[in-house]
Amino acid sequence: MTEWRKILAGTLMASICLFGLTATVDAASKKADKAPRINDWSRKTTDHPKLDRKLNDRADKGGSGTSRVIVTVKPGYDIGDAVAKLGGKRGRKLDIVSGEVIELPNFVLRKLADNPAVADIHWDRPAGGKMNRVAVVEGARAVQEVYGYDGAGVGVAVIDSGVTPWHDDLTYRGSNPAVKVVGNQRVTKFVDFVNGRLTAYDDNGHGTHVAGIIAGNGYDTLGARAGMAPAANLVSLKVLDDHGAGYISNVIGALDWAVKNKAAYNIRVINLSVGASITESYQTDPLCLAAKRAVDAGIVVVTAAGNLGHNAAGKTQYGGITAPGNAPWVLTVGAYSHEGTITRTDDVMGGYSSRGPTAIDFIAKPDVVATGTGVVSLASPGSTFYSTKSAYLLNGVLKTASKPYLSLTGTSMAAPVVAGTVALMLQANPKLTPNLVKGIIEYTAQNYRYDALTQGAGFLNAKGAVDLAKFLGSPKAGQLYPNSSAWGKTILWGNHKIQRGVIKPAGSAWALSTVWGAAATMEGDNIVWGTACPNVNCNSVVWGTAAMDSDNIVWGTFAKEGDNIVWGTFLRGEADNIVWGTACRTGECDNIVWGSQCEGANCEAVVWGASVAENELDNIVWGTQMESDNIVWGTSGEMENIVWGTSSETDNVTWGCSGEETPVFDDPDVPSVFDGTVATFDSLFDGSAPLPDSGSTTDLLSAPQPVISTDTPVLSSTLPVVGGGF
Repeated sequence: MTEWRKILAGTLMASICLFGLTATVDAASKKADKAPRINDWSRKTTDHPKLDRKLNDRADKGGSGTSRVIVTVKPGYDIGDAVAKLGGKRGRKLDIVSGEVIELPNFVLRKLADNPAVADIHWDRPAGGKMNRVAVVEGARAVQEVYGYDGAGVGVAVIDSGVTPWHDDLTYRGSNPAVKVVGNQRVTKFVDFVNGRLTAYDDNGHGTHVAGIIAGNGYDTLGARAGMAPAANLVSLKVLDDHGAGYISNVIGALDWAVKNKAAYNIRVINLSVGASITESYQTDPLCLAAKRAVDAGIVVVTAAGNLGHNAAGKTQYGGITAPGNAPWVLTVGAYSHEGTITRTDDVMGGYSSRGPTAIDFIAKPDVVATGTGVVSLASPGSTFYSTKSAYLLNGVLKTASKPYLSLTGTSMAAPVVAGTVALMLQANPKLTPNLVKGIIEYTAQNYRYDALTQGAGFLNAKGAVDLAKFLGSPKAGQLYPNSSAWGKTILWGNHKIQRGVIKPAGSAWALSTVWGAAATMEGDNIVWGTACPNVNCNSVVWGTAAMDSDNIVWGTFAKEGDNIVWGTFLRGEADNIVWGTACRTGECDNIVWGSQCEGANCEAVVWGASVAENELDNIVWGTQMESDNIVWGTSGEMENIVWGTSSETDNVTWGCSGEETPVFDDPDVPSVFDGTVATFDSLFDGSAPLPDSGSTTDLLSAPQPVISTDTPVLSSTLPVVGGGF
């Protein structure tokens, strides 16, 4: 019985202002800085090195059009005079990436890029936003009941469309002093990056739904629909308007705010159920770099993978991950369906969930998948969703003036399931770093035998993640390492699959200074993840043994066999490279993706799978070169057009706000339905993986397949933003 069940008886204005820097420079008196920058495969040799590919295209076309851009400025310089001379308009300052938003004519883009004060210029592309049984299936209810963890004291920043000014499920009636309450709501701060309003609101409804998945306490259903961390504190950072539209500069500004105010609100987790198209490498994209600043500050950034698992013809497609989910340092979440039950054996992937690899960089994603189909959470009366999704509104048990709940589907719903899990993990072990959080979540996830670009490391197991996080916080000599037959015990380190070992918390892989997937530390030392298991199941690993204390598992060369290979994965001649690369040199490499190495000079013409013999196609995520419609991005060169074959800028919506329309599961509205299940969470598993192998291309959902919502808003680069700015 949770504490709330015992006791349940009865903005800062963020206006878009003009900012200046501290120094000036005479652009005419200095030569343009032509320092090289990282280019993607589609850039032309005539492109300006400081402009991304999209802006180079616009500069080539010229004309009377304008572009909204993010200009990164070199330290100590101001570009105000240069912008004014070129007819530009200055907007929000983005300290987290040393930049600011500028709107200026396309024909002067290269002139501004020539200014020596300018480091880079990026297109400010549009961004969109796309408990129920979920908490039971994932194990969060077991964590709450068995351990008493509820997220108390952990701050979670929700970067989305805002939050409703009042909801019963966001109240707190307990006595834990770590829980902060403002106006009887656990929303400790609201900042509006769209309209600059002072008090909390959500005119779209998406953000409220996300907030409830993370931290709703189920008050209106006597706890049945409580979220993952029902006592966590929320910081709502509004970056999307009433239609779920916005710009990446809004998101960057919110990330900047979260980093600067981390200590004041104990922000340990950021949830980004919003996404944008991938137009450049994560190494140069300001949105991805802003997310890295947050991770470097010790904040776990959880982001949705996107809802592009199907193409327009309804076929499975790969490569639909959205930004910033393409960055290695964030925790990218895909979605599965619990099929309306509380067992784990019938769970299946959501066909809508975006698959990897990422565009341009060919990175393996997602990292993990969580429940995203038919998720019941909080509704925001008067919002766009409240009217357009009225068929999915649900009543509670208590009498309320409006329907308090809403059922939605999408990876937007799966991401906060993971974010709430992270809050529970951090309550159990506040010392966890973002990398270690990610490693634990991947290691304890259940393998359902989908390919790694579909399920990542597997299906989320929140209880397993908290179990391991708790143990690693204060392990005692002689303790057995936590173990479960349901854990996949797999870590996707970059594009390599690590197996047959246990996580060592002191390993260099988990340090703040280590970029996920790196082969070496900042000092050039080999990365250490953990220790090889003495047996396949890791059942007898004792904390404090010589094996656990030694740094014997490191990233090394692939020139010879030995203890420099990751957890024994490569010792058996089964090199599970998730993305094709130079490490795989034999005919037995199980390459999940063909991509990053071109056989000819024209990389743009390479169609994945074309070099594989017919009898080896099961090792490739999609088939032959004839099935090009299964590739989200490819030979068209229009990387910002996520959906295959589109070319119009108005089609650049990544995955919208609403996900897919699905029948509402019969989600219980009273807690007694789940009684007796939480204390025996492991009984929900039977140790088997109920799904076909990863080579199958069959639609795995047994229920009628949902379709993409037809009312998804279309975002364009000329979308107006109200509130006196742009």
